[in-house]
Amino acid sequence: MRGRRLTLKLTLSLSLITCFLLSSSYGQNCAKHSFPNNRVFKTCSDLPVLNSFLHFNYDTSSSKLEIAYRHSGIGSSRWVAWAINPTSTGMVGSQALVAYQQTNGTMRVYTSPITQYQTQLQEGELSFNVSDLSASYENDEIIIFATLGLSNNGTMLNQVWQEGGLNGNIPQMHVTSGANVQSMGTLNLVSGEAGTSNGGGSKLKKRNIHGVLNTVSWGILMPMGAIIARYLKVFKSADPAWFYLHVLCQFSAYVVGVAGWGTGLKLGSESVGIQFDAHRTIGIILFSLGTLQVFALLVRPKPEHKYRLYWNIYHHLVGYTVIILSVVNIFKGFDILEPEKKWKHAYIGVIVALASTAVLLEAYTWFVAMRRKRSESEGKLPYGGVNGGEGNGVYGHGVRTQQA
Repeated sequence: MRGRRLTLKLTLSLSLITCFLLSSSYGQNCAKHSFPNNRVFKTCSDLPVLNSFLHFNYDTSSSKLEIAYRHSGIGSSRWVAWAINPTSTGMVGSQALVAYQQTNGTMRVYTSPITQYQTQLQEGELSFNVSDLSASYENDEIIIFATLGLSNNGTMLNQVWQEGGLNGNIPQMHVTSGANVQSMGTLNLVSGEAGTSNGGGSKLKKRNIHGVLNTVSWGILMPMGAIIARYLKVFKSADPAWFYLHVLCQFSAYVVGVAGWGTGLKLGSESVGIQFDAHRTIGIILFSLGTLQVFALLVRPKPEHKYRLYWNIYHHLVGYTVIILSVVNIFKGFDILEPEKKWKHAYIGVIVALASTAVLLEAYTWFVAMRRKRSESEGKLPYGGVNGGEGNGVYGHGVRTQQA
């Protein structure tokens, strides 16, 4: 009994110590962080993404903002930036402070006005005064120090922060998905409150809608419609129901797919300079082929028409091409959007399930076709061998023997 009590006390003690240590470590991220040379910042904010923190002092009388921007967990071959955008909430128009460690080990820190997307962060003067600009890199953390003169920018600012890779000493384009497109928000210099930007959240929401619509339409409904057409028509009892199910499934996929394609166009128009050429090109091809398939139904020849064979070849070729390109483009979309891995794994599961179903149905329909062919050939042979008379065929039709 004493052993159990002692174990319980030890467990509770360890739990309390762990909670204390965790709370202390989380508190040190911002409020309890100590800067060298006894530098003190009255206000700090844990930025929501990219392991970033902003410490600052704001003098309301002079409108001067003294900042220390910390970016943790960053490698030596990457750049970081913190910026104020006086005109909007996005990247273009932002006035940036950029820092990175050069190949010779020294730090480079400078100002860079962002005038366009896909910028290489060229050095230039900002729209406000910057002084005491410096940077440090230690323990996988870059810190940018600066004093900004914000006489005409008010007390509510639009802030943007970012990170990207280096090619030698040249900053490269940052990732255009995931946390890198969410790293923007507002900053109240008086209260110290930092808010998220509706623009970034709205664009991310549109990307998610675009991805869901295209995954469901081109990536799920379209293969399902092809499976229905290929395998259900083998069963005579499913005729003509399989045809209407096929048309309903494919037409629904096309309508939803066009909606997804439209959201993609909207996203493209709102993201000038950011292009995913392969994803965009395949999307245009899919829309064109899908539209062609829809209109091809209007000129579909009757089964006995002499051109029906050629129409079938075209229809199958274009249909399977659409399915293959759809799956390829969806995975390209996953690489661009970078959602949680569970969504990509879920779609892989759906594709595996559809492919497995197709394989099983393929084997079964071959079995049915071979059995039917054998039954029909047996129905053409007379019962009783060479000298037989008449017999009942498989489908109940009599077959008369040839006369010598």
